[in-house]
Parts: sequence; C-alpha cells; structure tokens
Amino acid sequence: MKTVSAYRLLSQAVDYPLHIGITEAGTIFSGTIKSSVGLGILLADGIGDTMRVSLTGDPVDEVRVGYEILKSLGIRQRGINFVSCPTCGRCQINLIKVAEEVEKRLGAVEKSLTVAVMGCVVNGPGEAREADFGVAGGRGEGLLFRHGEIVRKVPEGELADALVEEVLKAAKSEG
Repeated sequence: MKTVSAYRLLSQAVDYPLHIGITEAGTIFSGTIKSSVGLGILLADGIGDTMRVSLTGDPVDEVRVGYEILKSLGIRQRGINFVSCPTCGRCQINLIKVAEEVEKRLGAVEKSLTVAVMGCVVNGPGEAREADFGVAGGRGEGLLFRHGEIVRKVPEGELADALVEEVLKAAKSEG
C-alpha cells in the first residue's frame, strides 16, 4: 500500500508518463497476488503508462501475469480469458485436471476468446453458455458449448480434448 500511496501522490504532482511496478513482490504465488492487487489498484485509478511485474522466477511468468492483470481490468485483450469454477460438493468431474489441461493447452492462442470449464450441472450450464466455448460437467460426462449452444455430450475423459479442439478450430478459422 506504500507503493500505491506513493504513485497516487506522484501522479497528482506531475504530468509525466509513469512506469509502475511492485518490486520485491516475491515468488510466483505471493508475487502474483501482491502485483495484481497493487498494480490493479493503480491501473483502475488510471495511473500507469507502462508496468513491470517482478517475480522471483521465470521472466515469462512476469509477462503472463502482466497480461492477465490487464485482461482482468479490460485494458488489453489478448488470448484466452479462462473461467473455471471452484471445486465444491456439487462438482461431478475431475475439474482441476480438466481445467489445468485446457488452460495449459490453450496458452498459446492469441485470439481473444472466453473459455469456461465448469464442474456441475447446477451453475455450469449457465456459465458455459455465457462463454464463447465451455464445458459443464455432470456425472462422468459433460456438455460442450459453443457460443451459448450445446454442441454435444462428451465423456469426462474426452472433455479437455473436445473443448480444446473446438477452440483451436475457431481460433484458426476466425483468424
């Protein structure tokens, strides 16, 4: 919060482009959280012309986190906006496995699309329908959605493959 206060004061005192960052943020886990909160506050306040996410780890992760911060604030859209639900008692598929596999496999897609991996039949269909592409898990299977419409029912073991295939096909055909 010291950094946020300092940038707020500086932005009121000068009319220069400001480079923002949260230095000494930490490892990928704690550093992502600290950077997201600090940079998110500043960017939401309209402060910051360039930014740096500083993490103890691979610099590629710094860029990924930076893009996700910008995406979450609607400042820049690039790549997949990935949505998945928390694991709860209603979840009827191996949600963690499917979600992590889909997110990893779609990491290189640059087209701006929303992809949802949902684990139950209660909230899943609504959330998956709102995404460009999504799956909603059921007991050992799931529904595959494309632009709000059910495409087909898929066995749980094929959910990640089916969803990734649909997204890649669309990303390729839509440019």
